[in-house]
Order: sequence, then C-alpha cells, then structure tokens
Amino acid sequence: MQQSLDPLPLRHEIYVMKRSLILVCGLLWAFAGSALAQVIPPGGSIYNPPVPQPPPPPKVYVPEIPKMDALPSRPSVRVAPRTSFGDRVSSCLDEAAAAGLNQADRAAYSRSCANLRD
Repeated sequence: MQQSLDPLPLRHEIYVMKRSLILVCGLLWAFAGSALAQVIPPGGSIYNPPVPQPPPPPKVYVPEIPKMDALPSRPSVRVAPRTSFGDRVSSCLDEAAAAGLNQADRAAYSRSCANLRD
C-alpha cells in the first residue's frame, strides 16, 4: 500500500489548531481579565488607601496684546517730596550732637548723612 502524500489533511489540522487556540485565548481573556485587576502587587495591602487624584493643571495666563495706536499705560507712582538739603543737614547735625560727637566728627557725619538721606 502506498500512502498518499496529500498535504490537505495536515493543513486542515493546523487550521483547526489555530482556531481552537484563538478561541481558548479569547475565553481566558474574557473570564480572567476582570480577575487580573484584583491582583495585589508585591508589598501592597488591601487596606492601602486609593491613589490620590493628580493636582489640577496650572492656569495659563495669556497677556493682553497691545493695540497698534494705543499708548502704553504706565502705573503712576506717587513719590513723597524730598526735603531740602538744608533741612537734611540740620537734622543730621542734631543727630550727631545727640550722639556726643565733637565738631569735626559732626561735620563729616552731617555731610555723609545728608547725601544718603531721602
């Protein structure tokens, strides 16, 4: 007896094996997929609190685009008027006398003090 060398039965078996393997994998994925979410990672506990929500994203500030013909607005700063130089020298001389400085030291102190004061 001579055996037939027809590859058709072999292909048929491979086709059936592929289909059954895909079916078994699909069923395992469908039934065991929800159980995989319940696996506790190593070092974890079922009593651990849930992971906190991430912080909200930062607010993005878009600056106003200036107009072509508009003048830029400048904030007005009120500056206290500066006292006169004579008034500053007088107050510095008074401070030097109160500190007990002699006449030469008072003159040096009053010059530097009056120039530094506002």
